[in-house]
Amino acid sequence: MAKDIWAFIEARDGKPRKISLEAIGKAKELAGARGVKLGAVVIGADAGAAAAEVAKYGPDVVYAAEDAKLKDYSTEPYARVLGDLVKEHSPAVVVFGVSILAKDLAARLAARLGASLAGDVVGLEGDGELVATRPVYAGKAQTKVGFKGEPVFLTIRPNVFPAATPDGKTAEVVKVSPKFEDKDFRVQVKETIIPKKERVDVLEADIIVSGGRGMKAPENYAIIEKLADQLGAAVGASRAAVDAGWRPYSDQVGQTGKVVGPNLYVACGISGAIQHLVGMSSSKVIVAINKDPDAPIFKVCDYGIVGDLFEVVPAVTEEVRKRKG
Repeated sequence: MAKDIWAFIEARDGKPRKISLEAIGKAKELAGARGVKLGAVVIGADAGAAAAEVAKYGPDVVYAAEDAKLKDYSTEPYARVLGDLVKEHSPAVVVFGVSILAKDLAARLAARLGASLAGDVVGLEGDGELVATRPVYAGKAQTKVGFKGEPVFLTIRPNVFPAATPDGKTAEVVKVSPKFEDKDFRVQVKETIIPKKERVDVLEADIIVSGGRGMKAPENYAIIEKLADQLGAAVGASRAAVDAGWRPYSDQVGQTGKVVGPNLYVACGISGAIQHLVGMSSSKVIVAINKDPDAPIFKVCDYGIVGDLFEVVPAVTEEVRKRKG
């Protein structure tokens, strides 16, 4: 008997995150190809409210695991709750949107259940044998991987697959009473600090304007912020800029930051070290601005401008402003 396909949902303030809607979209496509049901799982202190919202986006059933103890994400209790649900219902595949939380949870769960895991997936074939495509060698190549046994856990790269949209139906919401063990709370979250941001998070942005060491000083980020404002973009940063204290870690794009895949990525004063390329090489269009014609970033970009970013970026910003009328 064919088994269901699930999507794991991250929610904030009772709303599913965009990356989770993309997970639902891909899981729905996979479920349709296999002729099975689509499930979704929401975990948290306000899981019920989030589940009611998720129910509009196409699943057949939404499992809502709500408990005050789950207010802040912590690996062990979340892995306990999701692991128990997976063991009880035996889905064939669970799809996560790539995020720091999802990468942590999916890996822990795969290890705990002895299941297969593919991360950073950019392609998925599932009408027959499941085959996932993921980038390797800093995006220079792609590899296709198969799986032995079930369940299979997948984390999909942001902005690669279309997000689900409300389909006019409302799914059944099944409330789940989480069960914990004392050891699940050996690590306790004392406080969660979420920086106030006027712009969308880089993980969910369609356009990102990033700055690197070539910005020279934190105050110079005002230059690319003006361009981002005109483009309706998020502002990103390289590891060098974050390490220097010029931008918060939440803006960091790269192997040790966030892996993104926007429609447009503008790299300003970023040389193109491997660590950074891993995080943005799957962007649909890459524009590089750098005064060093030999900078590695020019080997991966679609459009490159060799010039001083302090002259080029304001000129580009003004041109965008004019074209917007």
